[in-house]
Amino acid sequence: MYGLRWGLGCGASRSRAVRSLTVRWIASYAVAGIVFGLLDFVWLSRLGRGIYEQRLGSMLADSPNMIAALMFYAVYLVGITYFAVLPSLDADSIGKAAVAGALLGLVAYATWNLTNLAVVRDWPVSLTPIDMAWGTLATCATSVVTTLIVRATPWAAQRPRAVGGER
Repeated sequence: MYGLRWGLGCGASRSRAVRSLTVRWIASYAVAGIVFGLLDFVWLSRLGRGIYEQRLGSMLADSPNMIAALMFYAVYLVGITYFAVLPSLDADSIGKAAVAGALLGLVAYATWNLTNLAVVRDWPVSLTPIDMAWGTLATCATSVVTTLIVRATPWAAQRPRAVGGER
């Protein structure tokens, strides 16, 4: 969808469309990374830390596996960018960013938490709705803030023109 329908022509028009789309992707991905990273850092290190320590106890690692964490962020940011930010920029709709972000966060965090509830021995039931709410809120906020920031930057906000009359 985003990235596949643009730049189907040839020559300079195709090059401009591809360049414009690339700038939007990179800007959206980078901004979402900063926003989500800051939110998750504050949640995990300050606000929610005690919640996880109390409920997970000895299941928590002494220190996080940073490679795994960075891999999660890299993949999740693609989802935020593709499913929430870019469609919201195209529609010029903060409401769409909020709904798409919240829904993505709910689905992603529900997948993690409900799978754990199903297969991990002693997974704390009380943690599941808390973590799902956090994922919903954090992804919603990231999508909205990223859309606002990218929309405000003239070099990234401009929607790529479709080549050949395509939208």
